[in-house]
Amino acid sequence: MLALPAVAALVASLGWAVGIVLAQFPARAVGAFEFTRIQLIACAAIMSVVCAVLGYWGTVAWDHWPAFAASIGLGILLGNLAMIECLRRGGPRRTELLLAFKAPLVAVMAYMWMGETVSVPGLVGGAVILSGIVLAIFFTGSADDETDAVDGSLGVVIVLGIMAAACHGAGYLLMKPALLAGTEPLAASAVRLTGAAFLISLIALWPFSGFRSDTEMTPLLLFRVILPGFIGYGVSSSLLLYAFANFNAGLAAILGSLSPVLVLPLISLKTGVMPHPLAWAGAVLAIAGTALMILY
Repeated sequence: MLALPAVAALVASLGWAVGIVLAQFPARAVGAFEFTRIQLIACAAIMSVVCAVLGYWGTVAWDHWPAFAASIGLGILLGNLAMIECLRRGGPRRTELLLAFKAPLVAVMAYMWMGETVSVPGLVGGAVILSGIVLAIFFTGSADDETDAVDGSLGVVIVLGIMAAACHGAGYLLMKPALLAGTEPLAASAVRLTGAAFLISLIALWPFSGFRSDTEMTPLLLFRVILPGFIGYGVSSSLLLYAFANFNAGLAAILGSLSPVLVLPLISLKTGVMPHPLAWAGAVLAIAGTALMILY
């Protein structure tokens, strides 16, 4: 029974690994706000149509609307704006490292809000996974890599990354009661995306120059903005919501945070450079921790 939610969280990690590699160029080209706005509007429309075709709108537990509203504001709008700005300023390696804090933060929040506890094998497996993630991130990339350069203050990058991790974790955890009440994960994603798209569209009406992009939007650039959003918002978020509903939230968050490990072969394919052996050692540790968590 627990294998399927665990696999769902792992596939979600793979989706985010692909998405973060695809997102860096368009995010830097159009800016964090415009990048997020376009993604949310496009993905909300796609997911709404998918749910209408599959008949999932009727599964939404609307009596949990306060949780939906809080999840939209924290998990999607504030969390993703912070994440994209962190990615733009600090690069993918530092962003992934800081987002790895989502797992322990979720574990603490799940214990405080829902009384969820973790078994000893799960705790050990989670610690091994997090150790592997940190090791993989530290030895992925180099100071000479222009995509790894810091744009501005490192302190701001750290604050943005921790904020994104906390907001993302809280956003998913807030949805667990609605999911347990019968809401389909795809429908939950559609509601969250539609609400976030509405909010960010209202915010965009404010005549603030920081919300505008000076980059000319071409069809190819538009596609490159939307694609990682659909992978992350549509596919990976729905899978992780399913994992949160059917698995311990802290462990689901850990399994959903493996993108720094899964991104290693993607970086090799993109750059043609093999990651450091210690980065691969981190990947092995993460795989061993995952096996321990799932088997026991």
